[in-house]
Amino acid sequence: MSKPIAAAPTEKDGTADPRLFVQAVEKAFRILEVFGGSGRPMSLSEIAAAAGMDKSGAQRLCHTLRHLGYLQADPQGRGLMPGLRLMDRSYDFLRMHPLVERGTAVLIELRRTAQERVDLSLLDDLSVIYAVRLQSKRETFSATLLGRRVPTFCSSGGQAMMAMMDDAAVEDILARSDRRPMTPKTITDLPTLRAKVAAARALGYALAIEQGLLGEVVLAAAVHDRQGRPIAAIHIAASLSEWEVEPFARRMAPLAMEAARALSN
Repeated sequence: MSKPIAAAPTEKDGTADPRLFVQAVEKAFRILEVFGGSGRPMSLSEIAAAAGMDKSGAQRLCHTLRHLGYLQADPQGRGLMPGLRLMDRSYDFLRMHPLVERGTAVLIELRRTAQERVDLSLLDDLSVIYAVRLQSKRETFSATLLGRRVPTFCSSGGQAMMAMMDDAAVEDILARSDRRPMTPKTITDLPTLRAKVAAARALGYALAIEQGLLGEVVLAAAVHDRQGRPIAAIHIAASLSEWEVEPFARRMAPLAMEAARALSN
């Protein structure tokens, strides 16, 4: 593999101009983001508490967002939930993202060859987010959904992308990560995580065994931009009830790495 390089800076690192920052917009998005941690409809009081604002301010924002279609009432009267207009913005993002457009054809061919679930994830600092998912014959519900976020530190895609960064960038991600386990087998200790990244550098791919879902093995290879910076990952996922780890890696690693090279180039 080529020499790893530092991750590209983003506006999340504090480089955004505070004079241009609109706090009212930030508060509105805080309202929308509280549902990511709940997974259920929420009352106005719950929304206000989770967003860290007073109930009066939350009420005005929720009223506005509901009027615009970005929030809606739960049909069973349990509070508010995300509205359908949010799906429009997700569609806009996916159809305008050049890597998603190019990657879909590559993933369709990879899915045909691998005969297992294949995904494209995008790097977002401390997490990776799934932008394309082509299913296999059996899946858990969460593994079917676009937009699912998984911590960078424990995902195969995240470790494959960290393998293309320099040591300082890797240490920064690990230090800032909330390393709570997703399963009883999630690796969280720093020495082992560093070893996983080093192995991915040597092999050209990363392997995660029951890190995000029990009974699942996932292999991933990183996609880089023209400057060699990791921006995405190709994943192939399968069930441990059907595959042993070593045969899975021998079969899928060349496929994932070839797909990642195709998108990188």
